[in-house]
Amino acid sequence: MGKRHQTLALVMIAMFAALTAIGAFVKIPLPVVPFTLQIVFVFLAGCLLGSRNGFYSQLVYIGVGLVGLPVFTQGGGITYVLQPTFGYLIGFALAAFVIGFIIERIETPTKKHFIAATIFGLVIIYAVAVPYLYVALNFWLDMKSSWSHVFVVGFLSSIVADFCLAITSALLAERLYKVFQSARNEKFSHVEGENVI
Repeated sequence: MGKRHQTLALVMIAMFAALTAIGAFVKIPLPVVPFTLQIVFVFLAGCLLGSRNGFYSQLVYIGVGLVGLPVFTQGGGITYVLQPTFGYLIGFALAAFVIGFIIERIETPTKKHFIAATIFGLVIIYAVAVPYLYVALNFWLDMKSSWSHVFVVGFLSSIVADFCLAITSALLAERLYKVFQSARNEKFSHVEGENVI
């Protein structure tokens, strides 16, 4: 039972890591912080995979990028931690975990639960990303920037679009949730049948 479930979990983790990477290349170039569709797959990972596996999917994505594969919006490699946008990636992992944690605590999550979870996840992303952006620009990139400037480029320029994506992702997650749950249950029942035989 454990092996089947573990295999399914690994496949889902890898799939959402890949989808997040693909989302990085669907982007609208903006000053300092480009707008991408990565955040959609972060929301879905948390909602559909749960806290642990959603978190792992984003860790895999970040890890693959840090070892050198160009899966981030501006390439890859260990020095990417110095990029001003790296805080968003940290926020992605934390948001996926928290979103999953919220959904896991509800026996039968509904539309309002998914929306609340994704919005809370969005808050976490920006709570990590905006201060990281400020520190990166002012300290190790020596691009002196005020908090107001960072707030505009790191928050105001994308929050409306990201908020809309959070709502859209929540509505999509509500529709996909039962499919993912039934897939897991089918694995369990299939293996339990084998054990009985």
